[in-house]
Amino acid sequence: MNFLDRNEFNFQPSQKVVDAIKNFEPETLCFYTRIFDQGKKSVVSVRLSEIYNVPEDQVLLAYGGEEILKNAIHYFLMEGDNKTILIPEFSWWYYNCVASECGGSFEMYPLHETGDTFAYDVDEVIEYTNRIHPRMLLLASPNNPTGNSLSSEEIGKIMENIPSDTMVLVDEAYASFITTDTDYIAPLVNKYNNLIISRTLSKFYGLPGLRVGFGFIGKGHDQFLSYSNKYLGYNRFSESVALAALESDEHYRKVADEMEWDRQLFQKELGSLPGFKVYKSVANFILIKYPVAIKEALQKAMAEQNYKIKFMGDKGLEDCLRITLGRKEQIQVVVDTIKRVFYNK
Repeated sequence: MNFLDRNEFNFQPSQKVVDAIKNFEPETLCFYTRIFDQGKKSVVSVRLSEIYNVPEDQVLLAYGGEEILKNAIHYFLMEGDNKTILIPEFSWWYYNCVASECGGSFEMYPLHETGDTFAYDVDEVIEYTNRIHPRMLLLASPNNPTGNSLSSEEIGKIMENIPSDTMVLVDEAYASFITTDTDYIAPLVNKYNNLIISRTLSKFYGLPGLRVGFGFIGKGHDQFLSYSNKYLGYNRFSESVALAALESDEHYRKVADEMEWDRQLFQKELGSLPGFKVYKSVANFILIKYPVAIKEALQKAMAEQNYKIKFMGDKGLEDCLRITLGRKEQIQVVVDTIKRVFYNK
């Protein structure tokens, strides 16, 4: 089965990752890490501190990006009387699901379709946040499923103009596909105590099965850190593989660059067909509007090819497909199948 429906990784891991797995000493698992004796969380948080120039005690580690999200929403929504989180209109369904788990509620702010992309209206986000005054504001950059992002300047403008007691979580799970620049993270986290930036090894580093997420939080949240940190350390096998992945940027950057071929093929082959619209994406997936009249036939044809793509059901996106960017031969099959079904309708 070719899974192109959950934004996973259809390429090979780096050689460093493969070597870390092959060379891992099983006896290591017989003992807890001892790095917490030094007041550190993990060898991974130490390395991330060095890479991102953020103090180690402000580095977050978790079981995937989803745990950072869950820990933050559960903690800050249960902390006081304000249990509202503000999320993008078109976004990952899990955001509002987590809020409901801890008795919270969510409200949405708009994303706007502009030409071949979706976009945040930064001034509108600021207005919504000041009017609703939520306990948390969630920003996704790039956003899933629309594929649009925020610049560091836009994040800074939002932070500068909203209440300081609104915790802001920026979900940057797909951010490394846009740029290699991470120099903006430390200044933002140092300046704004109410900011969390969340990342993961699941997307750019292609290790969703490893379940390692990481992030950075502003100063002054000792209780939250106590709540979210693991007292006896982290999975030592995962730590070894994670360190290898973090030293493999060249390999994964090459894979990310290869995905541009996928984007161009979708645009070239489907962009001009009646009823289709290929949206710009800066992530490892692409959103495509299609004629819903072919949905049933397309679902059948994809199943016959042993391919899975995402047929969107979100309100306002019911006529869209979200397709993970994969290997060239996979994307060629997807494009050919869509065209065949369209012309045989």
